[in-house]
Amino acid sequence: MNYLQYYPVDIVNGEGTRCTLFVSGCTHACRGCYNQKSWSFSAGVLFDEMMEQQIIKDLKDTRIKRQGLTLTGGDPLHPRNLVVLLPFVKRVKQECPDKDIWVWTGYQLGELDNFQQQILPYIDVLVDGKFEQEKVDPNLVWRGSANQVIYRFKV
Repeated sequence: MNYLQYYPVDIVNGEGTRCTLFVSGCTHACRGCYNQKSWSFSAGVLFDEMMEQQIIKDLKDTRIKRQGLTLTGGDPLHPRNLVVLLPFVKRVKQECPDKDIWVWTGYQLGELDNFQQQILPYIDVLVDGKFEQEKVDPNLVWRGSANQVIYRFKV
């Protein structure tokens, strides 16, 4: 799996101060997508053990307390990305149990297949649904369009 960008300190993509990983690869091709460069699975650089270690280190850093990890993109729940991200989120929950995990996806919760559903016990917030330009509302929090739904699995 490749990723386009990693922000070790982010206050925009989820509640609190977070680590945010923008993964590469998305097949939804939403009209009006603000991150079209993330559509290609080959964009960016390889997500390797060194990057995984860096994120864990940043989450554990006591100088800048992070509330958690955000996975966005691209689409973290595309099966090609999930092969890498599923073991990674399990590791994050094991090594950083006090951190929450937010995931943005173009898939709707009800259409996730068995493989995609395996990530659900490890994440705290899912923002689902394709971006629909006709339903844009700048007053929405954590969503770009009104069709997208925020699911809070854990409080």
